[in-house]
Amino acid sequence: MPIYEEWCEVDNTVDGRKRLWKLTERDGGRAAIASRLAGIVRTHYDTQERIADDIEHLGYERAAEMLRALMPQTPRARAGDLGEILAVELTEEHLEFRVPVRRLRYKDGREVPMRGDDFIGVNFADEDGGLWLLKGEAKSRRRLGRQTIEEAREALARDGGRCTPHSLLFIANRLLESDAEDKRALGRLIRNEVAESALPRRRIDHALFTMSGNGVPASLDEDFESADGRRGHEVVNLHIPDYDEFLLETYEAAGALGDD
Repeated sequence: MPIYEEWCEVDNTVDGRKRLWKLTERDGGRAAIASRLAGIVRTHYDTQERIADDIEHLGYERAAEMLRALMPQTPRARAGDLGEILAVELTEEHLEFRVPVRRLRYKDGREVPMRGDDFIGVNFADEDGGLWLLKGEAKSRRRLGRQTIEEAREALARDGGRCTPHSLLFIANRLLESDAEDKRALGRLIRNEVAESALPRRRIDHALFTMSGNGVPASLDEDFESADGRRGHEVVNLHIPDYDEFLLETYEAAGALGDD
């Protein structure tokens, strides 16, 4: 369910293998994608099939109660989760990577952030079909500042800029549990990468996704300019002026199920 093209105006700056995204909402864009966004948020916490099965067996009201039990209730936890959700959706819509596992389905507490890389994208190189990874960090703040951006960049730089073994193994193991042969094969490839650390720098891109109420701070432009040009970098800001209201309305819509 694509949302960004209809929702946002995009201002891109490209410098070699680096790209800076400045996203601002179109007039009427949020209203146009509101129902889709609510559906997307739901599927990051549970599968569409399980939600539909709950509706069939429990009815809309009780199924909605069960779904809301999976979702965070505090503004801080909602902000963190929604930043990750929107980063994943942008990755799959525009960055030519797919994110094979929805991490938020596996949280051990709805108010607790998960450890490890915020999102990992997967693609394959054109020249030999070999694995290509995207290591991503997502940050969501009412007022985005230098410290948060530096923390995210430090996280991307850990493990020599490689995806953390723990995060890769989490994804690989979920894929290996699948009934689908292609998912199991991908899980095996990812486990091999953990064991061998064979991917060169040029096949591990980085993505820094930010959502903020104050728009693009100068420190994000500076981060883009200083990023290592020997690997691909995506630096993104999604500007939401009514940040608190957006969090509230998005989770209220996601937690409501109805037959209208």
